[in-house]
Amino acid sequence: MSQDDTTAQPLRSDAERNRGRIIAAARTVFGRDGLTASMASVARETGVGIATLFRHFPTKADLVAAVFADRMDAYANAVTVALADPDPWHGFTGYIEAACAMQAADYGFADVLTTTFPTAKALEKRRNEAYEAMLRLIDRAKATGRLREDFDPSDLVLMHMANAGVVNATGDAAPDAWRRIVAYFIQSFEAPARGPLPASPAHDALYRAMLRAGSTGTTASEPGKGS
Repeated sequence: MSQDDTTAQPLRSDAERNRGRIIAAARTVFGRDGLTASMASVARETGVGIATLFRHFPTKADLVAAVFADRMDAYANAVTVALADPDPWHGFTGYIEAACAMQAADYGFADVLTTTFPTAKALEKRRNEAYEAMLRLIDRAKATGRLREDFDPSDLVLMHMANAGVVNATGDAAPDAWRRIVAYFIQSFEAPARGPLPASPAHDALYRAMLRAGSTGTTASEPGKGS
């Protein structure tokens, strides 16, 4: 083995340790402050320079994807569990409670569910899988007559946006406030409907809103420019 071979492995190990430390620190920072937290905050929490952070994660979206991959898996699994419930309405409401609880437990994930990251292919693929499963869940719940017929999949996106706002606004001061607003949502979703609803937002308009949230909350500047 050459000298180059003997020195390469420790360097790779150091790099891997740094990457793990960055992800752990970002999990803490995003969980505490949400996705508005800066890359500089993550670097300070990690104890590395901003240039080191950007070497591992060239954009904030890359870092978000690494931090929240397991949470997006848990979110997708919550839909799978709901679909397996023999009572479609119970599965539907159980999914809502589980997903909103995930938001409440992690300010960063509260934002992730209402933000889209086109460059984070794996994260978006998992989200799309969950969405397709969610459409089946909605159809099953409607077929029982328990979910109002005018319910639209975009209503769940709006619910997550509202829940994220409650979670981020109340924080530790009223950590269970989200439960009340989610209960209101569930009751409003149930048939028979008490009255007609305004038109739901167009799906492409809602996507643009989620994309805008990503561009304002997760775009990284170049190293040393205040990210």
